[in-house]
Amino acid sequence: MAELILGVDTSNYRTSVALVNEKGEILYNHRELLKIPDGKKGLRQSEAFFQHVMRLPEALEPALEYRDKITKVTCSSRPRPREGSYMPCFMAGERAAREVAMALNVPFSEFSHQEGHVEAVKYYSPLRDIEDAVFFHFSGGTTEAVYKNEIAGGTLDIAFGQVLDRLGQKIGLKFPSGEELDRMALTAGAETAVLKPVNIRNGYLNMSGLETQSMRQLEALEPDEYPTLVREVFHKLTDAIVRMTLYFKETLRTDRFIFAGGVSASVYIRNYLKENLPEEIVTVFGDPELSGDNAVGVALLGLSK
Repeated sequence: MAELILGVDTSNYRTSVALVNEKGEILYNHRELLKIPDGKKGLRQSEAFFQHVMRLPEALEPALEYRDKITKVTCSSRPRPREGSYMPCFMAGERAAREVAMALNVPFSEFSHQEGHVEAVKYYSPLRDIEDAVFFHFSGGTTEAVYKNEIAGGTLDIAFGQVLDRLGQKIGLKFPSGEELDRMALTAGAETAVLKPVNIRNGYLNMSGLETQSMRQLEALEPDEYPTLVREVFHKLTDAIVRMTLYFKETLRTDRFIFAGGVSASVYIRNYLKENLPEEIVTVFGDPELSGDNAVGVALLGLSK
């Protein structure tokens, strides 16, 4: 009988359910953004938890049409694979996944949201079986470099995604605003030259300075000039990624890098890295649809772990 793995992920902004077979083929991939009221900067954990609980039955129903072939259920139960890592919103998915596993009488496994992000990219890449690679996780709440299951670098304050979302809200875009900002950066006819580069030390960086600079500069611009500043913000972000990559290449002696997380879906960032990193560096990006929050990664983890 074919082996099917059911995965569930309930991040702070998306309800996700996926079904994959033993070959890693995706049979079902439900990804639904939570509703964020206009003008709000995000959701409280209690609000996210409630929306997940209300949406999961409908999201799970199509996957459970395969109930007789499901051999394992997995979920993301915490943000990172670290002791003490915790967010209440993941409890909604863990609870639902555990109950489904009990009802189907099949094994249940839990992983972290970050591990799912990485696996969704790595599994379909040429580096699938490579352990000697740096994993960059760039998302709305996380900016980290992970090497051999240890954090090697990242931000010491706010994440890349937070800088972009706060900029988008200041401009008047709907939250989350990464995709719209990416389009603005790509279509801007030029860019400003008013922001200082992001400082990096030993693989770590601070992003609050770039946010403060961009907010201050935005106040002096007219709306039709916003894209030029947005383009420079993306430029400074991506330049920082280039310098981090070169630092890890030198210190960790690896030329293989995997990019996961919603920010890594940016077309501007992908193009810039391909054009500005040395040819000997192998960079792997996932399908943009699988770079953001999804349950495919945690389902794939159930195939081998």
